[in-house]
Amino acid sequence: MKITFSDLAIPTSGAVIAFATDGGDLMPSAVALDEATGGALAKAIKGSTFKGKAGQSLQLLAPANTDLSRIIVFGIGKEAEFDVIAAQKLGGNVTVRALSTGEKDVTVLFDMEGMACDFATGAMLRDYRFDKYRTTETKEDKPVLKSIAIAARDHKDAKKQFDSAKKVVEGVFFTRDLVSEPANVLYPESFMKEVSALEKLGIEIDVLDEKEMKKLGMGALLGVSQGSAHKPYMVVMRWNGGKKKDAPVAFVGKGVTFDTGGISIKPAAGMEDMKFDMGGAGVVSGLMKALAGRKAKANVIGVIGLVENMPSSTAQRPGDVVTSMSGQTIEVINTDAEGRLVLCDALTYVQEKYDPKLIVDLATLTGAIIIALGHENAGLFSNNDELSTQITNAGLAVNETVWRLPLSKAYDSQLKSDIADMKNVGGRPAGSITAAQFLQRFITKDRPWAHLDIAAMAWATKDSEVTPKGGTGYGVRLLDRFVADNHEA
Repeated sequence: MKITFSDLAIPTSGAVIAFATDGGDLMPSAVALDEATGGALAKAIKGSTFKGKAGQSLQLLAPANTDLSRIIVFGIGKEAEFDVIAAQKLGGNVTVRALSTGEKDVTVLFDMEGMACDFATGAMLRDYRFDKYRTTETKEDKPVLKSIAIAARDHKDAKKQFDSAKKVVEGVFFTRDLVSEPANVLYPESFMKEVSALEKLGIEIDVLDEKEMKKLGMGALLGVSQGSAHKPYMVVMRWNGGKKKDAPVAFVGKGVTFDTGGISIKPAAGMEDMKFDMGGAGVVSGLMKALAGRKAKANVIGVIGLVENMPSSTAQRPGDVVTSMSGQTIEVINTDAEGRLVLCDALTYVQEKYDPKLIVDLATLTGAIIIALGHENAGLFSNNDELSTQITNAGLAVNETVWRLPLSKAYDSQLKSDIADMKNVGGRPAGSITAAQFLQRFITKDRPWAHLDIAAMAWATKDSEVTPKGGTGYGVRLLDRFVADNHEA
């Protein structure tokens, strides 16, 4: 769907979207539209249950005195409470409604100054569709909407802002595509190739294969992959948009392209969802695409560990002891707690190789975080209050929220092993916290670090205003905003 911007003027034909506030009061452009129709809008509102509340809409087909095909009036609620998040949600709702009309082109009369870009962002986010495997879908079932033209007084500024914002949305779409792919299509090698294509955006790509990771001593990551026919890879993406002397910001993602649980195999029901256990790596990849696309003025490194966790005669067993790249030994109590084994070696590598000023890792790490927070927030764990606040604020700004949970030495006893430096699980109590405690052991002293457990957020089982059912791309906009607010000049 193409999104364009133009000066605020009422079109003479086609479909038009206008707005009203709480109480059914028409916005200025809607008033002009009402006059053009001989008062048809006001009459329709008076004779309906439409009150201008957020989420409400009212449609007029072939309105009198015009050549317009239809007018749809949307409620925005109280004007004083209409903000950038409301604008994005409105953009998504308008897209859904427009898609259902059969119209190819729609004009939006947008009176709310300063938020036309946010409206466009929401519209673009909601327009996403993953339909590459639908071979029998009829023409009637496919969307026909081709464009939304946003008419706004500040259209020039909005277009300039959206030229950058849409690059971030393209990063979200890249993540959604990766997360949506089935595991027979997206496995470590094919994932690596997808990400390597980002070189054309100016991202420097380095790939470590199994032989190189063995040489580096990544026994934790390699232990996870040893049961699969697919070889593991670690991919390093570098965007050098800042000053040469500036230390980079690092993002690390868990990339388990399919997780059976290994020998500690998962129940069959719902196992198909484990194709998105690479969600953390998907977010890091989409983030790097977004930053490069909008030419972010920051030095950023993205590292993803790509493995498949399978049960086989060569698979890792419960009770095995592996040696991580850091030299710390791990007793593998549960082979389904594999994500932290992948991350710990990736965390060590990025610190030793690039010495970043801070690290944020992302992973669909624990089911326990879903029990704790539902599907409303990602779990945030951090050793640094300032970093935690920055991530929280970035999440609030783009409506990708997080909730900070505690870290404490009191939980370390749960990870104590009788024969190694630690176990890879700490039992059922505080499962998300002990997973974060495990990861913290691989962060060098005093380095700011945050862990985002996105298990509840990477996949949606129902539509929302800006996200259709399926892969969400959650985290790309959050971390792009975090970089923009805190690490760009």
